[in-house]
Amino acid sequence: MESDCPDWTHETAAFAEGFTCIVGVDEVGRGPLAGPVTAAAVRLRPGRIPEGLNDSKKLSAPRREALAMEILAVAEVSVAHATVEEIDRLNILQASHLAMARALAALPCAPDIALIDGNMIPKGLPHPCRPIVRGDALCLSIAAASIVAKVTRDRIMVDLAQQHPGYGWGTNAGYGTPEHLQALLDLGPTPHHRRSFKPVHNILYQEATVSL
Repeated sequence: MESDCPDWTHETAAFAEGFTCIVGVDEVGRGPLAGPVTAAAVRLRPGRIPEGLNDSKKLSAPRREALAMEILAVAEVSVAHATVEEIDRLNILQASHLAMARALAALPCAPDIALIDGNMIPKGLPHPCRPIVRGDALCLSIAAASIVAKVTRDRIMVDLAQQHPGYGWGTNAGYGTPEHLQALLDLGPTPHHRRSFKPVHNILYQEATVSL
């Protein structure tokens, strides 16, 4: 029977194989219509693991914030992004992998192995990687990375909401909620909207057609 919470099983297996710098990696922000995609890499220390780590989607915002602070206090952490321009140029999957690679490269400890959420491994990484499907719900290191990435990206979207009011980014984080979609129709896209995503692309296409 599958546990409701992530555990240390994958890290224990990696330690048993001789790996010492074991890092969990996750990203957030593939689905939104606006803002960057953000990845975090976290190296947890045995015996210094915050209580209550879980998939960031299963935690309340205040709990995520508190856990992110705990993780930053006891672990090696790196956060990186891929921009809207990179998302539009590369596609969202490749941009997500780019953010992950950047997060891994910025860690103070070069990983011996990266435990990566999902079923795909970013290309060109200089160290072994192990994909774990639903890793944020199964693996403590990946759960920690999911929390840090989510909190960091949410803060970015709150800041962008101050610069571009009306889209509801402070609460929807750039996802295509009814409020956001209506604002796109009423206000048009901002420089932070992903032009390659269908709802944004369609509005831009309509605007171009009308102006002809």
